[in-house]
Amino acid sequence: MDTYGGGIEREYRKRRKTPRSFALGMGVLGLTSVFHMARQHSTPSWVPVSFAVLYVVLFVKMGLYLRRGRTLVGARGITARRAVTERGRAWHEIYDIRAEPIPKAPASARKWLTYLYDTEGRRFVLPHLDDWQLDDVPAEVAALREAAALHRGAGWERRPQVEALIRRRAGHRKAWERASIGGMVALFCGFLLWVAFLFTTDHPPTFLLFLWLPLGTFAVLAALLNWRWESQVPEAQQQP
Repeated sequence: MDTYGGGIEREYRKRRKTPRSFALGMGVLGLTSVFHMARQHSTPSWVPVSFAVLYVVLFVKMGLYLRRGRTLVGARGITARRAVTERGRAWHEIYDIRAEPIPKAPASARKWLTYLYDTEGRRFVLPHLDDWQLDDVPAEVAALREAAALHRGAGWERRPQVEALIRRRAGHRKAWERASIGGMVALFCGFLLWVAFLFTTDHPPTFLLFLWLPLGTFAVLAALLNWRWESQVPEAQQQP
């Protein structure tokens, strides 16, 4: 973190090395998957190639994020700079800044993330305001909130209508997350079926198992879970 004159001007960027176990684990997992796919002669060539391209894109994006990503705090507001994009809010649009623990985080992963919430209940992560780069994330966020109070022109009091929007968006976000997990489970099950088909047929339904099964599972779960959450939202909260 860089501060300027002890005021509101701050820059949070990568200061410490990313845990090697995290990067090594991701690399080994990707290389192993591509190797096993390439060894199977019945696998269409586009499957390992597509997987390898996707993995390279993810690694390049991660590298750009670590090099370019930062959180910029100034008199006008906060800007979150990511790998290739930027997202910011002026102080009058910022509702809250919260350090939140990550439930059941692995030992090598981050335990704390910091989110900016705007007055519409939307949130986004503030890069490098986490426990990989800071020793005490809640304390740093508390100091940032205190320094920003004068620039906001208002206190950090809770507003019931904005809290309702935050809860509503959190419910839909959880629905999309669970649908994504369901799609990944379907992809894993499709992989197991594909392996079994290798011993029983010369032409396993690769396209169906690796694409349509996970996509279909994701679409059905997303629609069902979002509908279920929306049906539980009180009528007073359905119109922001």
